Amino acid sequence: MKYDRSIKWIIRLTLVLLFFLSGYVLYKLKPIWLVLIHLLAFISLPLLISAFITYLLHPIIVKMEQNNVPKWLAILFIYILFFGGTGLFLLKGLPNLLFQLQELAANAPEIFKTYQEWGNQLAMQMYSLPEVFHDRIEELFIELELYLDNFIEKAINTIKTFVNSMFVLIFVPFLVFYFLKDFDKIKTTCWYFTPKKWREHGRLLIQEIDRSLGQYIRGQLLVIAILCVLASVSFWMLGLPYPILLGIIVGVTEIIPYFGPILGAIPAIFIAMTISIKMVFWVIGIMIVLQLLEGSILSPIIVGRSLKMHPVMIILALLLGGEVAGVIGMILAVPFFAVLKVIITHFHRAKAKY
Repeated sequence: MKYDRSIKWIIRLTLVLLFFLSGYVLYKLKPIWLVLIHLLAFISLPLLISAFITYLLHPIIVKMEQNNVPKWLAILFIYILFFGGTGLFLLKGLPNLLFQLQELAANAPEIFKTYQEWGNQLAMQMYSLPEVFHDRIEELFIELELYLDNFIEKAINTIKTFVNSMFVLIFVPFLVFYFLKDFDKIKTTCWYFTPKKWREHGRLLIQEIDRSLGQYIRGQLLVIAILCVLASVSFWMLGLPYPILLGIIVGVTEIIPYFGPILGAIPAIFIAMTISIKMVFWVIGIMIVLQLLEGSILSPIIVGRSLKMHPVMIILALLLGGEVAGVIGMILAVPFFAVLKVIITHFHRAKAKY
């Protein structure tokens, strides 16, 4: 009995030693596997982007086929429309966006100087308040200026990284064309490569996720594009500085339920206040019109049904997403939790069935 126990302990210690030895060897091989990870990331980036674009465009092609449009013609039409629009934006919009970001970075100190003067005047009028209050106003504006500088720097670096990645992304249109052309063959290949016991569950799960999320994502992206254009044109006609940048912020933040319109309006109002009170009212009026347009026309027609999530769950998802990754986390939180909800519901239903 003691002999058997000793053998068990020897085996356990051997396994622990092997585990640490494997970790040490893996650490020593770090230069090799880092290169492999970098290579995989380099290859997977255009593949993932192409797969996502194919997922967005394929249902449109299917609907066109159902209306007796030949598949090759449907692919060609959607392909030219999508990549033509994307190419036009990259050619015309991206340089202007980068220019406006750099202009905002250059003018940021002057903008915050104006706000700081207003804050000091307000503090002087409220002379009865303690000195700590006055100091806190100055600290607040310094923190806001640093945050804006950091945000602009990150945005400029992101655009420059995107431009530097154009060599990789140039393969995306070709991959999308072949993905759309051979979509059914790819589905069949994935079916045969999936283990038999997972095939039916996987198929049903993907269908449920697509039903819950597919229309929402496609619709929201189209709504965002329309709002970006409308907001940018409205701000440009109004004479507001940085119209493309502010228009994109308005459109992108619109995807955030409840808080999106407020977050999108803050930067535009912030800039408008440095010009005149009249400009502020014009900006608020534009935001109200855009919100009514989105809520009454665009979302009901384009997006259709909601994700069927309880408002409390949506708010909790937004809070968690904002805590983890800021505004980007708030944008991605609701779709992520919607997918998670579908997965949990699917497996709970499958478990109850068996």
